[in-house]
Amino acid sequence: MRQDSGIGVLDKAVTVLHVIAESPCGLAELCQRTGLPRATAHRLAAGLEVHRLLARDSEGRWRLGPGITELAGQINDPLVAAGAVVLPRLREITGESVQIYRREGTSRICVAALEPPAGLRDTVPVGTRMPMTAGSGAKVLLAYSDSATQQDVLPGAKFTERSLAEVRRRGWAQSAAEREPGVASVSAPVRDRSGAVIAAVSVSGPIDRMGRRPGARWAADLLAAADALTRRL
Repeated sequence: MRQDSGIGVLDKAVTVLHVIAESPCGLAELCQRTGLPRATAHRLAAGLEVHRLLARDSEGRWRLGPGITELAGQINDPLVAAGAVVLPRLREITGESVQIYRREGTSRICVAALEPPAGLRDTVPVGTRMPMTAGSGAKVLLAYSDSATQQDVLPGAKFTERSLAEVRRRGWAQSAAEREPGVASVSAPVRDRSGAVIAAVSVSGPIDRMGRRPGARWAADLLAAADALTRRL
């Protein structure tokens, strides 16, 4: 749960950013999801757009803007630095969108992402926050989370505790049409030097290309990418 700083306009602007990070939306939906008056929501979103922290997609909805990535690029983050080396090769092998996710509480955040140069793709902008109730990346991160986090998330999840046990057994996860209709994904855990899981590396794309059991095709490549990330950490 986000805490208030006591600076009203700042807290509202951060709420807008977090809501749009979860999924792009127009003004009416932004008002509904934030509880802000229409004029306030529009003023804040338009101001964030001027500063390039938000941008508009082809349907006119707000999404996270390039300023977010530029700011994130100033952070000396070993995981992101490792991803800059490993993700391009994974994208080249799979021809699909690739991402790295970190867990934050009961959510997961995309900290690095690359998309294929052409064709239908699964776009997940850096900074996007998602609930850990669906998707292969969520399964990986939750499978290696503490029991309290698992108990908080599993009642609303599209998978079960048995699914998490299977992830731990085989070392990777897959999903089809869990997070988004028509999208499939495969993910593997990224570990630090002590062996603790600190992130998930994923490949995602249309089910029409990846199939309903994408792990059969891409799990070995995901595991290799996860090992490469771990070595660079």
